[in-house]
Amino acid sequence: MSDKKVSRPCHHCKSGSAQTDTSKIHYEKFWLYRHCSSVQQRDRQAQKAGQLFSGLLAMNVVFLGSAFISSMIFNKVAITLADVWILLSILKVLCLFWIIYYLLGTSRQPHAVLYRDSHAGAIWIRGSVLLFGSCSILLNVFQIGYSTILVHCKSRVEIVFPSIGILFICTQAYFLWHHSKDCIQVQHNFTRCGLMLTIATNLLLWLLAVTNDTLHVEIESQLRNETTLCTCPNTTICKVFQKGYILLYPFNTEYCLVCCSVLYVMWKNVGRRISHHHIPHTKPKFKLQGVVFGPLLGTSAVIIGACVFMMYQIQATSLVPSRQVFVIYYSYYIVLLPLMSVGAVIGTMIHALEKKELDTLKNPTRSLDVVLLMGAALGQIGMSYFSIVALVATDPRDLLNSLALSYSVLLIFQNITQNVFVIDGLHRQRAVAATEAKHAGQHTVAAELPREEETTLSRKQEHSQTPPGKEEDTKEEQNREAYSQRRVSVLELGQEIRKASLSYIQTYSHLSWKRRVLREISFFLVLCNIILWVMPTFGAHPIFENGMERSFYGYSTWFVIVNFGLPLGVFYRMHSVGGLLEVYVTA
Repeated sequence: MSDKKVSRPCHHCKSGSAQTDTSKIHYEKFWLYRHCSSVQQRDRQAQKAGQLFSGLLAMNVVFLGSAFISSMIFNKVAITLADVWILLSILKVLCLFWIIYYLLGTSRQPHAVLYRDSHAGAIWIRGSVLLFGSCSILLNVFQIGYSTILVHCKSRVEIVFPSIGILFICTQAYFLWHHSKDCIQVQHNFTRCGLMLTIATNLLLWLLAVTNDTLHVEIESQLRNETTLCTCPNTTICKVFQKGYILLYPFNTEYCLVCCSVLYVMWKNVGRRISHHHIPHTKPKFKLQGVVFGPLLGTSAVIIGACVFMMYQIQATSLVPSRQVFVIYYSYYIVLLPLMSVGAVIGTMIHALEKKELDTLKNPTRSLDVVLLMGAALGQIGMSYFSIVALVATDPRDLLNSLALSYSVLLIFQNITQNVFVIDGLHRQRAVAATEAKHAGQHTVAAELPREEETTLSRKQEHSQTPPGKEEDTKEEQNREAYSQRRVSVLELGQEIRKASLSYIQTYSHLSWKRRVLREISFFLVLCNIILWVMPTFGAHPIFENGMERSFYGYSTWFVIVNFGLPLGVFYRMHSVGGLLEVYVTA
């Protein structure tokens, strides 16, 4: 009995100790989980607080600069353009100090850049930064040259401001080219504030370029031979600087907008840790496969648009442009815009028919692409509505007015349909890369060429093994041999072309009809958006030069409307090309 009594308590003690051990283990696991979750919550709270603080900083800088620019517009005596330039020069210098500190200090710290966003800083975005930045540098050079010639009647600030601008553009372009993919892991708040300050500075530079019509009015008054305070001693050089300034003026606004988009993605990536699921193992590459009709129709649109553009530029440079050139210009748009809209609608319907899953992973670049597409489209849509109101209120039955009215309505519809098609395509997952071509057919075609190469080699060996007595051939035999060799090379070239065409046809026939149609539409829209980007970028502005809306709203008001909407419209076309290329690759 005593043994049993003793054994029972011992048994309960063992079980009790086991229970206490397991309870301790569960407690430790629960505490560790709770500790990790609390750390993650604190990190999220710190991230949100840093984003809020840097956003408030940018908002205050933008409001201060906007107040200066608006005061200059409404009261040019109290707040002059020189005052605005001084404020923007101070902001540029602060941004330069921060960018240099980031390049030499922040990015070189240990464990500073552990992750890089593969979706950010696409090559076409960084290429546009370099292109528009180079044009902006030339614009500032023309402005410096123009102000230097007229230094007797212009202030020194008009030379200092573009000089600082050249340094700012070069440093910022280098920074965005090398560090646009960074997910910085140190000095989060300071980096966010620096990025937001740079974004605010670019926004203010864009706003000043949109609203400042001082030099444009001065150039127009000189072209009309009106009396001006500043008379240029060398008329030829002044005209060169003026023409260069007007030609490159839209590129400066494009540069500011592109830089803001890249800087915003960097701001979103501060402190971001990318998991392996976000890193693509195989990045889709652009290959000209699966398209036949899209390149043909798009190339036709580009060639016709280039001809219309050159005709327009020749006629519109005169003081009194002919009415016929505006009719041709609007007619080209009236034919092209419905084709683009129909293509976008068909592509959206095919997206609805496809059974593809949506890509729900967090992607700041794609989110920004959607916002930029919707926001940039507001420029052309806004100008179109202003134009519609002016044309309907004046004389909509006139031929030119009716063409301009149809152009504005079709432009609104085309922007909306294209946005729906591109945004829907960006959110689709990439199709599984199955074997798009049958290798058997390719091998049989590729096997034909080596056989011919063997025959040519055997012929060459036979010629090399001829006895020395037969080397003294006549010129006719040498000519016949050269002709035969050229014939063989032509046949080899034909075989190469035949092999490439057969492989292309096999690839095209292997794709499903949905993917073929999507690629055809995407490529067609890419080429159309390229020509629609080129025409307004290099000076075709009928919405300002036809004089109808300008006479209705007044010069200053319509200048601000056009300068606000036109850069956004050009940026929309350029940004649509990138989105459509991604839709083409992932189709």
